[in-house]
Amino acid sequence: MIGSALRAPLFVLALWSAPGSAVAEPAQADSQMRAVLDALGDLKAQPIHTLSVQQARTQASPADAARMVQRARKISPLPEAAVETKDIALPTPAGALPARLYRPDASGPLPVIVYFHGGGWVVGDLNSHDSTPRALTLGSGAAVLSVDYRHAPESRFPAAHEDAWNAYLWVLENALSIGGDAERIAVAGEDAGGNLAANVALMAKEKGKPLPVHQLLIYPIVGSDMNTPSYRQNAEARPLGRADMEWFARHVLRSCTQTADPRINLVGRTDLSGLPPATVVTAEIDPLRSEGQTYAERMQAAGVVVNLVDVAGVTHAFFGMGKVVDKAKSAVEAANADLRKAFAKSTNSKGTGQ
Repeated sequence: MIGSALRAPLFVLALWSAPGSAVAEPAQADSQMRAVLDALGDLKAQPIHTLSVQQARTQASPADAARMVQRARKISPLPEAAVETKDIALPTPAGALPARLYRPDASGPLPVIVYFHGGGWVVGDLNSHDSTPRALTLGSGAAVLSVDYRHAPESRFPAAHEDAWNAYLWVLENALSIGGDAERIAVAGEDAGGNLAANVALMAKEKGKPLPVHQLLIYPIVGSDMNTPSYRQNAEARPLGRADMEWFARHVLRSCTQTADPRINLVGRTDLSGLPPATVVTAEIDPLRSEGQTYAERMQAAGVVVNLVDVAGVTHAFFGMGKVVDKAKSAVEAANADLRKAFAKSTNSKGTGQ
């Protein structure tokens, strides 16, 4: 735990009230997204920054609110609910990591997506982020391995990053044991998990290991500046606002200096060339929108093929709500199309010996 004497925000806030800086009016959620937010209110969920860690981990989540709307509208859980799953444990130097394998109804060595859930490295688990792996399994035709990792404040930065890398190495070495193809592995993640997925791709390049064939980064945490346009516009947004991100930072980082670490501040990196193609998904009503878009632009400037999917009228955490938010379903479809393309390209390359 960071010492109680450290009261200053951990991220860059010096220009928060810069004179003359224009701040856009907060965007309005569309009717479907609003229904989920209303359900979250009905479930008595409180802003994360007002809670203890234990309270934040046990209160109702945006996923719970989406399921509440789904039940109220009598929307069938199929076909996602029929996806085959198996809980396993991945051995790593830091201990066993819980993981859940999702498989489509298909035979033969399948492409694999290594997925990391969101939750600011503090909250979230395999159950809270169950809908995205199911949707990716059905839409991409890949097996999805959803990997849990050590959480802060019990295990501070960079524990989760170490776990993510070790999970990726395990899949590279053991893909066949889960019915996967080691030459067709993608990485994916949401917010903190998006950061982990991006870092796995970067570490694979740095360490000379096989690169993922694709990276799906869903409203990723890739910067340390809380004075971006989206932070200013969405300072009070739900379910994620500026104070909530400050709360996560205080629980994850050991000191203010770690905000400059290249594993946190990815938008400041200059070594983005040679990365695999990426799909970057951002939400209009999300403090993380600007940094996600900036990272997409900087990867593209470095020669990386990037598809930026910016979705209006939705909030952070919308991606797994395809049952009740049409724009989430469309974003998932776009991501799955990119993943299928990456897997097909990798198959063709193997067939031609390239």
